[in-house]
Amino acid sequence: MSRQHDADAPGAGRVALAFGELFGSAPDGVWAAPGRVNLIGEHTDYNEGFVLPFALGHTARVAVALRPDGPPRLRAASLQGADPAGTGQAATAGRIAEAGLGQLEPAAVEPWARYVAGIIWALQQRGHHVPGVDVLLDSDVPSGAGLSSSAAIECAVALALDELLDLRMARQELVLLCQQAENVFVGAPTGILDQSASLLGTAGHALFLDCRSRDARQVPLDLAEHGLAILVIDTRVAHAHESGGYKDLVAACRRGAAALGVPALRDVGTERLAEARRILDADTFRRVRHIVTENQRVLDTVATLDTAGPRAIGPLLDASHASMRDDFGISCDELDAAVEAAQQAGALGARMTGGGFGGSAIAVVPVEDATAVAAAVRHRFAAEGYLAPDLFVVEPGDAARRIDR
Repeated sequence: MSRQHDADAPGAGRVALAFGELFGSAPDGVWAAPGRVNLIGEHTDYNEGFVLPFALGHTARVAVALRPDGPPRLRAASLQGADPAGTGQAATAGRIAEAGLGQLEPAAVEPWARYVAGIIWALQQRGHHVPGVDVLLDSDVPSGAGLSSSAAIECAVALALDELLDLRMARQELVLLCQQAENVFVGAPTGILDQSASLLGTAGHALFLDCRSRDARQVPLDLAEHGLAILVIDTRVAHAHESGGYKDLVAACRRGAAALGVPALRDVGTERLAEARRILDADTFRRVRHIVTENQRVLDTVATLDTAGPRAIGPLLDASHASMRDDFGISCDELDAAVEAAQQAGALGARMTGGGFGGSAIAVVPVEDATAVAAAVRHRFAAEGYLAPDLFVVEPGDAARRIDR
């Protein structure tokens, strides 16, 4: 079990040096954007509800250079031989993927590189001219683990191009830019949770975000002060947001909102669940019940952090996992095993995190129990015949930033 590390620790030097070797010149700069853990509030973002994520220390780092004198083409490469964006299709380390920028279309770009190309496309949709661009990615955000490796890539590229093209876009506008790239160009119907955490996060805090108004507040989450740690359990069961399962859930939420006569499930309170049960089919009702109760759990978690501190949020995390497992149907055997083993070994609370269908769970644990909880999870996975999980302790980190100066 390892602790999270600062994204600047490897430094910009590794990716900048590799960029020079691959593209034949130095980059214009190096930018980093973090992955995220969602403390609570799953699938509430595209329902215009509430979420409470925090930024990780694990980051996607991009070295970027503009090529204004050449043809308008994207050249992108990754230092990872594995899949850097959790697409299910691996990049070949050091191999350049190319696409023309004149008529940029998803089919013309390798799946992993669509998270880069999508940012360029979204800028073009806003009327910005983007010349030729070279991008080299180096990421330590685990891919397919529900920690937003794809959003980290988007945010790093967006921040880089905003600076290099002197666009001076507000961070909140960059959030929407990245969401548009992921929704339309990549084809994943996500909300603004991931990009907001990556672009707006603050070390030592979780980000309380209203996904309708986009109002955000930093909520203190000083784990060390309370003798706590958050243990991430990467089950190594990969997931992808562009999969049919995710889209089916979005559709179910829209059906539920329409049947209840509201713009979004954000507008349904717990007092309407009895009515919802009467008018919705059983599956749609369970999806709706998760969103309605999860929104309330986010509000309750924020209030608890403000008053009693992080040691008191465990039951809310436990209830969130049960809702995602039983009502929203996005857990899996490995996630359930991770949560149950952590709870039995002394975690104050545990839940799956991210879009579901695989990925990671988190557990809030007393620091002195972290090793024992991790051992219990490993033992459970071995006993069940699952792949050995990857476990690491995380703390809320800083938002996307330039790291080469």
